[in-house]
Amino acid sequence: MLDYLIPLLLLIVSVIALAKKQDVYSALCEGSLDGLKLLLSIAPALVVLLTAVSLLRASGAVDLLSKWLSPVSRVFGLPPQTLPLVLLRPFSGSAALAVGVDLMRQYGPDSLIGRTAAIMLGSTETTFYTISVYFGAAGIKKTRYAIPAALLADLTGFVMAGICARFL
Repeated sequence: MLDYLIPLLLLIVSVIALAKKQDVYSALCEGSLDGLKLLLSIAPALVVLLTAVSLLRASGAVDLLSKWLSPVSRVFGLPPQTLPLVLLRPFSGSAALAVGVDLMRQYGPDSLIGRTAAIMLGSTETTFYTISVYFGAAGIKKTRYAIPAALLADLTGFVMAGICARFL
């Protein structure tokens, strides 16, 4: 049934538009053009962001930062093994998911590290990706307090993930 939902929805919209004597094809072309303009406006930010994440992982910078920050992670009650996830999650959901899968494969999904990683993935956001997409689409150049507030929310999610995994 769900396989037919989108074609059925398109058919219903087309029938209603034709009943109102609207040019469905022109409206579809205009919408496609707007979508391409939006893609062109946000593509540079996404390319830079994904390239930076790939460079950080490939260069070993994430591992080095994780080693440096491991004493801080213990203060917050986070397993040091989850630091690569903490560092990558605000930038890239796919990179964070890959790190989370590696952690669960290595330590097990029911381990403290696996549970913490799962909670982190579910309770935090790909902040810079989201901001670049939505602010880029809206044409907003100055993010003002959005980035610090979003990163503080991510930090809260990471710390609470450590607490929840430990106590629940």
